[in-house]
Amino acid sequence: MNETVTSRTEEFIPTRYSLLSRLQNWDDQESWKSFFDTYWRLIYSIALKSGLTEAEAQDVVQETIICVAKDINKFKRDRKLGSFKGWLRNLTRWRIADQLRKRKPNALGEDASSNGGISMVDLAEIPDPADAGLEVLWEAEWQSNLMEAALERVRRRVKEEHYQMFDLNVVRQWPANKVARILEVNIAQVYLAKHRILALLKREVRMLEKQW
Repeated sequence: MNETVTSRTEEFIPTRYSLLSRLQNWDDQESWKSFFDTYWRLIYSIALKSGLTEAEAQDVVQETIICVAKDINKFKRDRKLGSFKGWLRNLTRWRIADQLRKRKPNALGEDASSNGGISMVDLAEIPDPADAGLEVLWEAEWQSNLMEAALERVRRRVKEEHYQMFDLNVVRQWPANKVARILEVNIAQVYLAKHRILALLKREVRMLEKQW
């Protein structure tokens, strides 16, 4: 992705507190859908990169979302919990740890029972949320995931052929003349699609910042 698009990821990072406020209403299905659509890929990707299977990663997504639903009021009240990004990272890390423990429930002996069901071997396998490596991975996935979510929203608002030009030229970094040749369009159309969709993407970022 070119520098213009990549730079927009920085604008997604601030926490969207108006959305978090709406999540306190469990019946607000639209807000919960928006939250899920934005963050599930992030949680799923981190789970996979932590060594879990696809099925385990799917369980992590489901269980993390449930934890958010149960504890969102607590997070809003207790500012000592830090940023939402850090809170969500820790919730995800703990649900990943749960999956690691489930892999060998019969392997836990006296050492496990004396530590609340967690053996010293299990503890060694669980990544520390303060670990620098996990922090870097989470930050990279956070930015990548939120950009994908924004692009998806823009994609739904434009003509399919226009987004295809943008995707090939900007996201996949094909030369404009190649895109024009493959899609059998004028090269000016490729440049115009790029300009219009980048403008929409910029407005989408600003809208999300105000809304969330």
